[in-house]
Amino acid sequence: MYTNPQKRSASDTYELRREAGRWLKERREACGLSQRQLAEMVGTEYYTFISQLETGRGRIPPDKYRIWAEALQMTARDFVLTLLPFYDPVTYEIVFAEGSDQERAAR
Repeated sequence: MYTNPQKRSASDTYELRREAGRWLKERREACGLSQRQLAEMVGTEYYTFISQLETGRGRIPPDKYRIWAEALQMTARDFVLTLLPFYDPVTYEIVFAEGSDQERAAR
């Protein structure tokens, strides 16, 4: 099973997940939600899953992005655009790097 799309060391990957976790925590707190409240809103049985994400020990499953975005009062697009550099920086760089193939073709 393909679980890590990043060609980075384990410590680099963990640090990116920790940064994502810090952002998730800040966003949750800005929305005035406790970990329990967010867990309930996103359909997670255990609020400790939220804690694990916020400390970088996991990632949100992609099929749950929309419900998380709604819970954190964001559009799904903005939510994913914020998470992608943390969860899959290689893809993010390919899609959003300056001078992409589409930008060059448009010139």
